[in-house]
Amino acid sequence: MDLEKINVLIVDDSKTMLRIIKNTLIRIGVKNIDSAENGEEAFKLFKDKDYDIVLTDWNMPVMNGYQLVLAIRKINQNIPIVMITTEGGKAEVIKALKAGVNNYIVKPFTPQILKEKLQAIIF
Repeated sequence: MDLEKINVLIVDDSKTMLRIIKNTLIRIGVKNIDSAENGEEAFKLFKDKDYDIVLTDWNMPVMNGYQLVLAIRKINQNIPIVMITTEGGKAEVIKALKAGVNNYIVKPFTPQILKEKLQAIIF
């Protein structure tokens, strides 16, 4: 799949983190990027548009990333979801994977790590 043609949804309550992830995606060739600041906002976007991948934080107000993953998996079992979070404990990773996350990135991360995780899922 061509990175220029994929639709990506980024979800994070930190405007700084949203900007960092978006800029990283742009640098690796992604052009179609939407963002949301919580899971509820993201889920509304998700239901209205076809995304190729979702990148979500765990800790957010209104609806957290874990709840978002569960909601997405009820209507779409196939879309790749990557959890990007400071929650790096083994229990959290296992919980996220059981909920249906395809990959897990612990903050802080490098652009190279994000690119490698995306390529592992998309290709």
